[in-house]
Amino acid sequence: MRYGAMNFPVLPILDEINTFAGLGFDYLELTMDQPEAHYSLVSENIKDISKALRNHDMGIVCHLPTFVSPADLTDSIRRASVTEMKRSLSVAADLGAEKVVLHPPMIGGMGAFVPEKAKGYAYDFLSEMVIHSEMLGLTICLENMMPRNGFGVEPDELETIFNTFPSLQFTLDTGHANLHSRGSKRLSELARRFGDKIAHVHLSDNRGVHDDHFPLGAGTIDFRGLARDLETAAYDGTATFEIFDNDRQLLAESREYWEKLVAR
Repeated sequence: MRYGAMNFPVLPILDEINTFAGLGFDYLELTMDQPEAHYSLVSENIKDISKALRNHDMGIVCHLPTFVSPADLTDSIRRASVTEMKRSLSVAADLGAEKVVLHPPMIGGMGAFVPEKAKGYAYDFLSEMVIHSEMLGLTICLENMMPRNGFGVEPDELETIFNTFPSLQFTLDTGHANLHSRGSKRLSELARRFGDKIAHVHLSDNRGVHDDHFPLGAGTIDFRGLARDLETAAYDGTATFEIFDNDRQLLAESREYWEKLVAR
């Protein structure tokens, strides 16, 4: 596998690249959020970012914006969010991203009371993103979400989405899958059912209540079982460590923890 780390978007991107290179990571997963990694700032500094990646012999995966509302019931909010996402996708293409990670839209606010209407907007959004990504020659890896997202959480719903948009690939997020799983073993089911769709993995730990982004081994996730499931799926692609802690050495320690599991 090739291993990466995700920037914390309140920190300058170039500093994050240097940090991750120093820890021996293969690529940067660039989460394109404010205040330091909005697509407009990335575009302004694209030459410096690309140069830094080349100098460190690092690749790049882009994570499209998280804090937008492309399934909002208000048309102006929804359209502005879609525009943000499509512009971010275009900048990801300019960066030469290997792939892009996309969150399914959240069904929130008043949309929770008219879920079918909101989910219709979510499908419209996914359709636009698929068309735009294909035009740009990019692969979108749709990420499974936490239950409060209200969309793109459970295996059955994800299967419907993938059947509707066959070109979408899958980002398997361990933290999201473990939340409020109530013993359903959601993570293992996702890994087994969509083994042929997995094109990217997010690795972090939690205790099943909050998306804590703990180091591997600090929570309740069965990473040994996940390693077996990914081996069965013959997965050998990219895996990003989403460990959000001031102690960046925990990223390298989590990578070592995971490498021992997949080497068994």
